[in-house]
Amino acid sequence: MAPLISKRWGDVLGMNARALLYVKKSNTPSAIRLANRKLATKRALQRAGIPTPRLYATIRSRRELSRFRWTKLPASFVLKPNASSGGGGILVVFGRNKKGNWVKADKTEVFIPELRDHALDILDGRFSKGNVPDIAFFEQRVKVHAALKPYSIQGIPDVRVLVYNSIPVMAMLRLATAASRGRANLHAGGIGVGIDIPLGLTTTAIQRSRALDTLPGSRLRLSGIHLPEWDKTLQIAVAAADACGLKYAGVDVALDRDDGPMVLEINARPGLEIQFANFAPLQSRLRRIEGLSVKTPEKGVRLAKSLFGLDTEEIEDTTGRSVVGIEEAVTIYDSEGAPHILKAKIDTGAYRTALDRELAQKFSLDRPIVDYKPVRASLGAETRPVVNLAFELHGHPVRTQVFLSDRSTMRYDMIIGRRDIRGFLVDPSKRLPS
Repeated sequence: MAPLISKRWGDVLGMNARALLYVKKSNTPSAIRLANRKLATKRALQRAGIPTPRLYATIRSRRELSRFRWTKLPASFVLKPNASSGGGGILVVFGRNKKGNWVKADKTEVFIPELRDHALDILDGRFSKGNVPDIAFFEQRVKVHAALKPYSIQGIPDVRVLVYNSIPVMAMLRLATAASRGRANLHAGGIGVGIDIPLGLTTTAIQRSRALDTLPGSRLRLSGIHLPEWDKTLQIAVAAADACGLKYAGVDVALDRDDGPMVLEINARPGLEIQFANFAPLQSRLRRIEGLSVKTPEKGVRLAKSLFGLDTEEIEDTTGRSVVGIEEAVTIYDSEGAPHILKAKIDTGAYRTALDRELAQKFSLDRPIVDYKPVRASLGAETRPVVNLAFELHGHPVRTQVFLSDRSTMRYDMIIGRRDIRGFLVDPSKRLPS
């Protein structure tokens, strides 16, 4: 897959340009210091009403460490240093095993002496810049959202949103891997997956600067993942940057299965891999919103969606998958093999494709019936006949089995279900010309 970014290489943002043109000009020293301290950031976000993982306890000195009551900790938690960067020093306890002992993601047991030693390393500054003494704290472990669970390997996926002038400029899904030891950080071996901002739909992916199509060790495609609660994720990211006084920031948002989007941390000097995960240069996007004034996170998100979406051709080029809209022109073939074009609805809520019974009879497609399947319809449960059908969608031949039903009162004679749009991307905003 040839990266589109190579076409506009001069617009790729480098480290020096980031420091001089954006970090130094946009962020005050006090705002940067705030972002560099996780506990201070958490307090600022909580004052602004922005969701963050719950804080359980802090340890600020060896004396507090010696008196700490470890048995008061919950079954799962995260032990973090206050001033580390790049995910360093974070220890995640996933829960308890049948013996009642704490365990990590790989099922290895964690005992109090190990936790105490790790907290001592944090206090001594092992993970802080310049080895300055630090604070250890315990917070809620985010539980993986069901939509992202298949892509979670020994760690919690998060969404890095790059915010500039209160506008989300670029975003990527970060996935932990076995190589990254459960951390979502790209420099540690995590996967970065670009996200189309208007759709909340993943596009391209990289790991250690190499393009990926599927999750390593599986057949799961990394493109076409729909991010749940996408608008809320973007709005929270913008609000978090504003609450910390940062005009240029990378905001890491996790999707908890119970609590929804919450901010994990904020980086005043976010890494530049995000543009490679998206196969799109960052500097051209930043220039487009130079000097803009945005009053609310909602307006910032609306601007981003109007400015930074990939069009259909770009999505197809970057993912290699055809993009279909809510309605599509479909070619079906009758019993003699003659083609007929009709308008069909792409219905991701239905599993199997359905065709109008009268239309099937007209084209002699209602025989033979190969099966009968129970269906829960709007008027209750019913059993529908199933027949073989061949059709073309975006030039791709599809051979499948479809329901026959009475669709005489429906807008579309045919709906195409999830079973037959595997390999396609669905863009809800795309429509057929009227």
